[in-house]
Amino acid sequence: MSTPQGHPQRWLILGVICLAQLTVVLDNTVLNVAIPSLTRELHAKTSDIQWMINAYSLVQSGLLLSAGNAADRYGRKKMLATGLALFGIGSLVAGLAGSTAQLIAARAGMGIGGALLMTTTLAVAMQIFAPEEQPKAIGIWSAVNALGFAGGPLIGGFVLDHFWWGAIFLINLPVAVLGLVAVVILVPETKNPRGDRPDLVGAVLSTIGMASLVYAIISGPGHGWTSARVLGTAAVAVLVLGAFAWWESRLEDPMLDIHFFRDRRFTGAVAGAVLIVFGMGGALFLLTQHLQFVLGYEPLEAGLRTAPLALTVVVLNFSGLSARWSTRLGTPASIALGMVCMAGGLVSIAEVDNGGYLGTLLGLLLIGAGCAVANPAMAHAIMSAIPPEKAGVGAGINGTLAEFGNGLGVAVLGAVLSSSVASGESFADGLGAGQLVGAVAVLLGGFVAAGLLRRAERVSA
Repeated sequence: MSTPQGHPQRWLILGVICLAQLTVVLDNTVLNVAIPSLTRELHAKTSDIQWMINAYSLVQSGLLLSAGNAADRYGRKKMLATGLALFGIGSLVAGLAGSTAQLIAARAGMGIGGALLMTTTLAVAMQIFAPEEQPKAIGIWSAVNALGFAGGPLIGGFVLDHFWWGAIFLINLPVAVLGLVAVVILVPETKNPRGDRPDLVGAVLSTIGMASLVYAIISGPGHGWTSARVLGTAAVAVLVLGAFAWWESRLEDPMLDIHFFRDRRFTGAVAGAVLIVFGMGGALFLLTQHLQFVLGYEPLEAGLRTAPLALTVVVLNFSGLSARWSTRLGTPASIALGMVCMAGGLVSIAEVDNGGYLGTLLGLLLIGAGCAVANPAMAHAIMSAIPPEKAGVGAGINGTLAEFGNGLGVAVLGAVLSSSVASGESFADGLGAGQLVGAVAVLLGGFVAAGLLRRAERVSA
């Protein structure tokens, strides 16, 4: 556990867990630039492509809370090492897959390792740093997320220019092996000192409920939002998640303490995070298509042109500028300012110099600046509202919001694109419409979170 000064090797350990986190985030985006190659070489249909992208999210979303609870109970170091091993094995199977079905199954298997990594990396960071250093540490952790998210298309484009599509998964292997060795040597073991009994009923209910919810979201665009499949799965999700909430409220030591939602700081950060990731995840998914199908760039060129987003986040967070700004502005204002910048960036991509790269470049720089300020503030608001002994569950909540919002964003903004094209608009116009919907969601999320967090500060003052 952390001391008032933090763990003596905390910055080196942060580097190790960021390396582990990087493998997860890269996998979320590197596949996007391979869509044309997979369509051509595996004869993948549109539905196959959607499942290749979303199978990982579906499994990971369902397991995040259970993975976080397991990390708190059995040890975050153990679960971090296990996650790296499973993720590496899944990457190997995916890289050697000979059919769309095999690739989808491998991606689902990687989701198990990804769930363990998503929960343990942030939880360990919260444990080894003193409270005054946690914002900067989370800023660096968030910067690595952005680096992986925006760097995925760049790495994927480079690999596809020189190798076959399976190599985009095999590049995870050396990172996973190096991360595993470093975790075993450097990362200290931490867990809940109370040793909560495993909540098996809660684990089953949360897994089924979240997986059903994400499945309904994924299926909506292809089968219709009012289809029996989507409505039936959504109904199962509502019923099971309701049963999960009821069950957790009855336990003395629940996996997810429902009383967390009475904390306005927590609910503000949660509400804002869903809307922010919804807008950003969906809009950046459209961006990769905009660069290749509208502006005509090859995969590597498209990847290079997304790099300004990641570079902006990395520079602002690693230099400590974003942490200083957040300290000076306070959490609510930081989130509001960041969301305004991000929304402005999405509008720029959609509207400024349409048909050229200048508007896209301006948009990426604005989005990067907004991410650098707002995302660490949002993650810290969620984690600091959770007791330290529940850090794994807190990270699971943070990861669940990211996966849920991203899946919903891809589904809904993809549906906006499809409906716009079907109504007679050009593909470029449909992409712009999707970006604008994303901008509205990001702006709304920022103001919702900032408002609730401001009220929480006034109540506690």
